Amino acid sequence: MPTDPHIVAVLALDGVVGFDLAMPCQVFGSARLPDGRYPYQVRVCGTSPSVRATAAGIGYYRIEAPNGLDGAEEADTIVVPGVTITRPAPAAVLDLLHEAAARGTRIVSICTGAFVLAEAGLLAGLPATTHWAAAGELARRYPDVHVDDRPLYVGDGNLFTSAGVAAGLDLCLHLVHRDFGAAVAAGAARATVMAPSRDGDQAQFIPHPPPATTDGSLAATLAWMRQHAAEPLTLAAIAQHANLSIRTLSRRFQEQTGTTPLAWLARERLLLARHLLERTGLPIPAVADRSGHGSASALRAHFDRELRTSPHRYRQSFRPRA
Repeated sequence: MPTDPHIVAVLALDGVVGFDLAMPCQVFGSARLPDGRYPYQVRVCGTSPSVRATAAGIGYYRIEAPNGLDGAEEADTIVVPGVTITRPAPAAVLDLLHEAAARGTRIVSICTGAFVLAEAGLLAGLPATTHWAAAGELARRYPDVHVDDRPLYVGDGNLFTSAGVAAGLDLCLHLVHRDFGAAVAAGAARATVMAPSRDGDQAQFIPHPPPATTDGSLAATLAWMRQHAAEPLTLAAIAQHANLSIRTLSRRFQEQTGTTPLAWLARERLLLARHLLERTGLPIPAVADRSGHGSASALRAHFDRELRTSPHRYRQSFRPRA
């Protein structure tokens, strides 16, 4: 693990969405390494010492930014929270993002922060997302951006955009996982009292599942599938456990998880394999067997398709060093 902290600069622009500003500070600030060290140093950097923040239904209030934009110049990650989109971003902010992108700094937007990235020209020719209610306007203003209002977040390498509100939590936890592994991300999730992050390609439009005690919930079946993920579960076996027809099971899965039963199971098996690679010294074939992939070649294919890496390289990157 690196000894120097990873600097995260969260930009407090005038008209910033208060929740979008506070949330990355909370997630990155809560992450801790196994030895107790905090791997991130979080800075709130504003265009002025005091800026207006907003929240739905209550108008504006003021917050203080302890750092100027120069505090973001040495950042490893710059986060642009959601902002009001009725006026252009300050030129100094656009210059900052241009220079940071040229240095290879990771740049992340939450919700309507994607408008700032697009205005800076960073999204031209690339896929991007934002809150579903603002996606049409983003596409209209910036036709060279491939706007998709379906995923929770998209991106790779050094540029990421996320949908609105809670999707920013998912993206921040995803980045913690990329930086320091599943155990650190899980600890940050526990500290913020939320579940581990959802996959980015999960749909924005997902009805909340009913409570576990309500008829129709798949909570018990999801827990059973997770417990038996290493076994060769079939769609028929899952439907039998849920006491549903395959057709009804598929419909309720789509409603409650946003995906199909077998796709959900595949994601759980991938999470299990990642955990085993990070936390054990099991050989790759044993990891494949215990995570339900059946063979090392199937595991490698799944990693290549979903993570664009191999199990061996993933272990080298994320298994904690002694």
